[in-house]
Amino acid sequence: MTEPQEQYEFPQPEPPAAKTYLRHIALLALTFVTSTIAGILYPFGRINTLPEADPQSWAEAQDFILSIPQKYVGILWSTFLEVSNDTSLLIDGLSFSLSPLFIWLCQEMRHYIACRIFKDDATLPYFIPTPPLVGPAGTFGAFIKIRSPMPSRRAVFDIGVAGPIAGFIALIPVALVGIATMQTASPQQIAMSSGLTFSDPLLMRLFALIFGIDLNFGIANSFYSAAWVGLLVTALNLIPSGQLDGGHAVFAVFGEKVHKWTGRIAFPVMLILSILGAYYFNSPSGFLIALILAIMMRVGHPTPYDQTPLDTKRKVIAFLTLVIFVLCFVPFPIKIS
Repeated sequence: MTEPQEQYEFPQPEPPAAKTYLRHIALLALTFVTSTIAGILYPFGRINTLPEADPQSWAEAQDFILSIPQKYVGILWSTFLEVSNDTSLLIDGLSFSLSPLFIWLCQEMRHYIACRIFKDDATLPYFIPTPPLVGPAGTFGAFIKIRSPMPSRRAVFDIGVAGPIAGFIALIPVALVGIATMQTASPQQIAMSSGLTFSDPLLMRLFALIFGIDLNFGIANSFYSAAWVGLLVTALNLIPSGQLDGGHAVFAVFGEKVHKWTGRIAFPVMLILSILGAYYFNSPSGFLIALILAIMMRVGHPTPYDQTPLDTKRKVIAFLTLVIFVLCFVPFPIKIS
């Protein structure tokens, strides 16, 4: 029989040094800048300055590729000039950037606090900035790194689900504001629309039903876009595979064997859905989820010292976490029209 977790002595984590705080603050500040710009530019903002490319030969294709850095700088400079003349663009960008940063911060700090409760050594949140247009939202989210072993299945569960639940609660007011302030598109705007179409998660559809809004004719605003990104990231985190948050939850509730097989089953299922989505719905985005599952399938899960099964309260929370996943997940997030 495994000894109970309370009999193990885990060293108390040392508080971060001053330079560590500066590193995390710098990443947060840079992510704030990149995501604000992303909230101004296509596809989440009003400015669409993407260069059109239709090379007819290999030489033209080479010239276009070599001109990308210059064109990219030109896009950023022209965006700066437009924002200088129209402060409403800056307000849009700030509305977009502050919302997901708030969601990521709530999510990762809840992970961090849960680690502290179980005396696990973990880093502060690392925010991941991306160049606007390269990473469309200006960020790939945030993460913490756990540097000590999990003491028990209870710790695996609490630390794993704490983040997605906190992030989901944080994005609810953002989603409500986004739906409540959504404008309706005219028939002419619908006819002229082209490019990327974002599939609406179930939560957004429920909120739209409450407000009596038809999302088929709604024009996405900054808050809606930020909530949509938050729902997508939450859904990806809750996929039951590897060391994703959903993988932690499955491991804690069902054990190592079930955790391994959920990853092995989820990957081929998502791969088939991705092929069907690309063929029938013109949506290649499912392949991103399949790629994540392929990577996570090869990532093992550390075995905690204490294998005591979870109590009833945590099993109820596990079910609620599944409900959150259903409310957030869409198999084909982006469609090309």
